[in-house]
Amino acid sequence: MTLHSWLARAERRLTDSGAADPGIDAEWMLADALQLSRSQLRMRREQVLTEKQLVQLEEWLSRREAGEPLQYVQGYAWFMGLRFFVDRRVLIPRQDTETLCEAALERLPQGARVLDLCTGSGALAVAIAHIRPDAQVSAADISLDALDVARENAASQGARIALYQGDLFDAVPDQVFDLIASNPPYIREDEMPLLQAEVRREPALALRAGEDGLVFYRRIAQTYMDHLVIGGRLLLEVGIHQADAVRRMFPGQRTETRRDLGGIERVVMITRMV
Repeated sequence: MTLHSWLARAERRLTDSGAADPGIDAEWMLADALQLSRSQLRMRREQVLTEKQLVQLEEWLSRREAGEPLQYVQGYAWFMGLRFFVDRRVLIPRQDTETLCEAALERLPQGARVLDLCTGSGALAVAIAHIRPDAQVSAADISLDALDVARENAASQGARIALYQGDLFDAVPDQVFDLIASNPPYIREDEMPLLQAEVRREPALALRAGEDGLVFYRRIAQTYMDHLVIGGRLLLEVGIHQADAVRRMFPGQRTETRRDLGGIERVVMITRMV
């Protein structure tokens, strides 16, 4: 079977399964199997696939056809130009969170003590440590499974980060930081059944956030002062239409927001003034 024939067949099957981007998904799988770029695929349309390649592609295609996210099928996702291992134990890093990472990097003092709260795959912490090796980066999560993934990603990137297990700040009870960044769960309970099929394959622990989606922001607001220096920054990724509600949780502090590429207020930034 040629590359052209396989792509056409895969696109038909993914279209029938309801995949959002069947042609792109098929190209990514084929490019990964052959270790080629998508542009190189287009120049080799008549190349014949080997039996081994066909077996691998069929496994991936069947998993994607069944609704498994492409990143889980391939075993990796890109974040801030770095390749991260991901599987069903962690939320897939998204471009929205790159907005949070960029905002954190812009506000990072030399040698800063940084905490990535609710680290998941470790993408945010590892990216900061990779780009700013002078920073002292810690990462915390309630999930031991997630921390195992974060540990693997830190090792693969050669990033020095300290990992802690616990429920929010319980993971770092006696530590204080210059900057805290967090992408906590923020999906309302009534939104969970409405999420895309692929998103529902991701761990609910990293998504579900109570009736109004704000439960974790309230908990962070109650205790963050015990862990952030005066003048330090707390940066929170938020969902659509949540920015104003989150800002109001921090009276007496300086707050601002940052929009993502879609124009949505995606990051609430709090400077501790008192």
